[in-house]
Amino acid sequence: MINIGSQLLEAAEELERERNIPQEEFIAYVCDAIVAAYKKKVPDHDVEGVRAIFDTETGEIGIFAPKEVVEKVSNEYHEIGLKDAQDLIPDVTAGEVLEIEVTPHDFSEFGRIAAQTAKQLITQRLREAEKELIKKEFDARKGSCTTGQIERIEVISNSRNNVIVNLGRVEGCMPSREQLPGETYRVGNRVRVYVLELRETGKVPQIIVSQAHQELVRELFELYVPEIEDGTVEIKSIAREAGYRTKIAVHSEDADVDPVGACIGTRGVRIQNVVAELRNEKIDVIRYSTDPVDYISNALSPARITTVALYDDVPESGGRRAEVIVPDDQLSLAIGRGGQNVRLAAKLTGWKIDIKSESQAGGSFRSMSQAQALDDLTS
Repeated sequence: MINIGSQLLEAAEELERERNIPQEEFIAYVCDAIVAAYKKKVPDHDVEGVRAIFDTETGEIGIFAPKEVVEKVSNEYHEIGLKDAQDLIPDVTAGEVLEIEVTPHDFSEFGRIAAQTAKQLITQRLREAEKELIKKEFDARKGSCTTGQIERIEVISNSRNNVIVNLGRVEGCMPSREQLPGETYRVGNRVRVYVLELRETGKVPQIIVSQAHQELVRELFELYVPEIEDGTVEIKSIAREAGYRTKIAVHSEDADVDPVGACIGTRGVRIQNVVAELRNEKIDVIRYSTDPVDYISNALSPARITTVALYDDVPESGGRRAEVIVPDDQLSLAIGRGGQNVRLAAKLTGWKIDIKSESQAGGSFRSMSQAQALDDLTS
């Protein structure tokens, strides 16, 4: 065996620190690479059962091959003479198979090609191990919320950059589209992200994380609202424009539980925790209702609603249109800045929503009752 000292163990320890590859796996890859190089170098490439062994205590590494004990050797790569075998094990007999050390006295005998083979195999195995590790971590965390530390910022262009987040054993990549608008990301800061998808377009797969995905809001409410975590309160729908505003519809089958109050918490402490996690993004907690009129009215909160008329005349949007009348002084509030409030309400409820003020609608709309509107829908 050849004594290589502690270099291999030191290299294995460094690799485990830097790339999360276990030491024993790296040593196994090295041994496999040495065997591959040996097989490629010797004239008889069909030799089977060859293995390399590394002794962690002595720092020695050796190559061993199975050889049959024979009276007369016809193939030195498969056989060993009886006399030579008995020098090793006195009571050995012909026909037995011994594992014989075949380590070259000088590793330089492997030559340049053998060394290159070893290097290529190690590189390939390490890449495969890294891929497998990333896939396992993704499978364990997919669709969940996790906290990581920003490790670096990769600049793609003047307006785009990727935020690389250290998730422990692996890294997560947060592309520009998954970042909060206007948020400044700094190396060293800790961020809570949603594990979104695994992208396998490059040599090494990437775990894509997000702070803009609406499911991050769900995960945060589950974290801070016990009633959602235990199923007492259910999140029915979420509509989000990341960094600006979110509407979330909640419901409870338990008549003794106020789903909106449970999400807000005493003195608003629960929802304040969620808002802080989302960098002060505005959040409207809406009471879900099976009655579309009530649901749409709630979704347009904080605006006051006069009437809601439902129509089945918009095939391109699933045939669900709601015409909402509001007091004149509530029109801008119902629509929201840049149409955000009505846009989120439509996304939350699944209805196309048209809003008019009472003066715009005229007397006929002001006098239309909710019952009449529902009659129009069912007739």
